[in-house]
Amino acid sequence: MTTSAPPQSEETPSGQTEAAASEALKVGTNDVWALFTRNLRQSGIYIAFVVIVALFAILTDGLSLNPTNVTNIILQYSYVLILAIGMVIVIIAGHIDLSVGSVVALTGAVSAVLVIKEGWPWWAGILAALATGVLIGCWQGFWVAYVGIPAFIVTLAGMLLFRGLAQEVLDNISLSPFPPQYTKVATGFLNGLLGGNGYDAFTLLIGVLAVVGYAVSTFRTRMARVRYQQPVESFPLFVARIVVVAAVVMWFAWQLAHARGLPIVLIILAVLILGYSLVTNRTVFGRQVYAIGGNLAAATLSGVKVRVVNFWIFVNMGVLSAVAGIVFSARSNGAQPAAGLSFELDAIAACFIGGAAVTGGVGTVVGAVVGGLLVGVMSNGMQLMGVDQSIQAVVKGLVLLLAVAFDVYNKRRAGASR
Repeated sequence: MTTSAPPQSEETPSGQTEAAASEALKVGTNDVWALFTRNLRQSGIYIAFVVIVALFAILTDGLSLNPTNVTNIILQYSYVLILAIGMVIVIIAGHIDLSVGSVVALTGAVSAVLVIKEGWPWWAGILAALATGVLIGCWQGFWVAYVGIPAFIVTLAGMLLFRGLAQEVLDNISLSPFPPQYTKVATGFLNGLLGGNGYDAFTLLIGVLAVVGYAVSTFRTRMARVRYQQPVESFPLFVARIVVVAAVVMWFAWQLAHARGLPIVLIILAVLILGYSLVTNRTVFGRQVYAIGGNLAAATLSGVKVRVVNFWIFVNMGVLSAVAGIVFSARSNGAQPAAGLSFELDAIAACFIGGAAVTGGVGTVVGAVVGGLLVGVMSNGMQLMGVDQSIQAVVKGLVLLLAVAFDVYNKRRAGASR
């Protein structure tokens, strides 16, 4: 009796068996899904920002997109965005800073006393405020990095300490006004440098340069991922993302160009965003910050000087708090003992809404800034609609809770898939 040979799997045109092709398809689908979920986590804040802007544009009958109102959002929330840039680095490293609002008050108070009361030049007041921020950062960095006290406790003590010092420096009274040169830091505009018929051509040029810079940087990042055989989005989706970002940036530049031109504080913000994005993504210090927040034990064993890095993280936070203090005092044209109340909460909320992880190791400078802008657009839109302050606080709290819940959900799903 003859036995028949076992049936052979029918080959596909590519030469693979059906089983192998099925397995390859399964792996490919898993890669696409992993890429999609990762892009959703990274790009979710940008999608949410566009949705929030569109929603309030509808609810306010386009008033929120008025050129003057767009400019006012930048001016009103600039100091929170500056704080968020420093705060996201603190959070990535696994710490928190509750003192930044009090530091804003103290640095503004030092500048006001020297410039308004003592008659120092306006630029000397700015330098004194920055020096105060450096000293505060060194003080808190020493206790956190070298003594080993948790940052939560150190900065909680700092919140009380620096608030009291601000009240002492001002003698519990407000000081105003600053010289016009000082207030221009937060309220000045660059307009008419390149002319324009009813608009500021210089602002539009800056918008174009920003789009070109973003496109080049994004393309280089994509090519680097391709060289290392890492998954990337499809090319049409890649181009679509650049087009959407370019449209948003140019719309924003167009609005500014038809209002009062390019705010000086926006230039300060742009420099800080670009500079700190390079620091966190392209420098050894930035990689060490992520390593400390991601796995402290592994970072220590890898030779990272954890104490030194933590020290400079808080020095940097002190400097950026001083910059925010200068901007805030310049915008309010004076210094008040109660300045900066709850600023630390706004900065922390901006970071978490922008994608920073509660446990550290995750977050971006751009994400924190977009998170701050999202909160600013929400607050501004609700104010235009006449929503009560109590309801505004409820909405902000819910948004923050949902953002953190989304982060926790992503972590659990990633852990379950391993």
